[in-house]
Amino acid sequence: MKIPVLLALPAQETLRESAAAATVGQPSEDALRRTKVPAGFEIDVSLPAIPLGELRKDSIVLESLTPGGSQDFVVSGNLEVANFDAIPEEVEGRPVFADPKISAFPYCAGAPVGGVADVASRLSLGAIHARGLDGDGVAIVIMDTGVNIPFINTTHGLAVRFDAANSWAPPGSLQRPGLFPVDHGTMCAFDSLIAAPKATILDYSILSGRSPGGSAMSGSLGTAVRAYADLLAKYAVMFAPGGPYQYRGLVISNSWGMYHPSWDFPAGHPGRYCDNPRHPFATMVAALVTAGADFVFAAGNCGSQCPDNRCAGRTAGTIMGASSYSDVLTVAACLATTEDRLGYSSQGPSIAGMYQQKPDITAHAHFTGSLAYGPGSPDSGTSTACPVAAGCVAAIRTKRPPAMVPPAALITQIQTYGRPPVGFAPGTYPPGWNGDYGYGILDVDGVAQSLGV
Repeated sequence: MKIPVLLALPAQETLRESAAAATVGQPSEDALRRTKVPAGFEIDVSLPAIPLGELRKDSIVLESLTPGGSQDFVVSGNLEVANFDAIPEEVEGRPVFADPKISAFPYCAGAPVGGVADVASRLSLGAIHARGLDGDGVAIVIMDTGVNIPFINTTHGLAVRFDAANSWAPPGSLQRPGLFPVDHGTMCAFDSLIAAPKATILDYSILSGRSPGGSAMSGSLGTAVRAYADLLAKYAVMFAPGGPYQYRGLVISNSWGMYHPSWDFPAGHPGRYCDNPRHPFATMVAALVTAGADFVFAAGNCGSQCPDNRCAGRTAGTIMGASSYSDVLTVAACLATTEDRLGYSSQGPSIAGMYQQKPDITAHAHFTGSLAYGPGSPDSGTSTACPVAAGCVAAIRTKRPPAMVPPAALITQIQTYGRPPVGFAPGTYPPGWNGDYGYGILDVDGVAQSLGV
């Protein structure tokens, strides 16, 4: 049988050629066809090689993640194995990593409760917008199914700032960034603009159904790795002094993940994704954080009260993969009206082997918002709470860029100023972290004031 994998290869001229071509939007298939690969591995030439730096080093050196400086590269493809339980750890001495299916985190049951005005009230957006914290000059990357900018503008009377030049679509995509069918990504883009209405949207359509049996809201992790590598290659250009973009901050919103470990390699395999801090995807995240990008991830929809069917009954240790990285902000979901935790919102601690105290914070969801799914439908799931929080991060970045407050420091401030849900009587909410709400409800106004803005 053949299974999709990510394979780490030592540098070859063809791999450097493929990666370099991808950074300027040129075809890289020919270079990959000439690449030497181990027996039993069939390379996917539709996704270019990705610079991985030095695989066996723990530290991140940004210069080593360039096509010319990298000593290792990762490529996508299919590996021939006897059966799923016989996946090798290495092929001809080269590590094999999982390329599992990933999927969006909406939750469609139930009517909406409240609306955008309730979210704005709970987040004190009037106060922060009055102080100029509106996302102006900040880019929000929507890593999702693709965004439909005209729908947001027409439906809500907006004039969304959109950066088509720095957006991305997978090779072979039939749609252009900003013009994808109205779906989950459009919902996420709208929700990110609630707190940061003057932010600029970048559209990265990673959930395009490349995975086996994938739907319009699923993809493969390999596509996400490629997208992150593209973003890393563009980062310096977007922040170049005197350049055409000059963003103050880059906030990456990720309303996706895995619903169950069975989507991954078998337990104990060193190339697994869901509980492996050394997966190539973790390298991409760490590199972008080092460069100054803020990551926001949805916690997932496997909460104990009403988990999504795809959770297959598993409600413990369901915050997995990138959502359990210590250097990302992981977001649970509550109602905008009462701030009761939504029963589908995944609870901590995270999956064993990863950073345990997740989620970090809770934001609002299940309200009438984007109308991406039609009148009367909610913007739901931790899929919604994630971009709501990403917009809050973008609002803070308006006046506190990463050079002043690094991503890790901002996460610490967000944790520190998490507040009790309004439904708790004074003195009854437990201090510190808990598995339901993390450090409490996101208090963007409190964080901003603590940073002097």
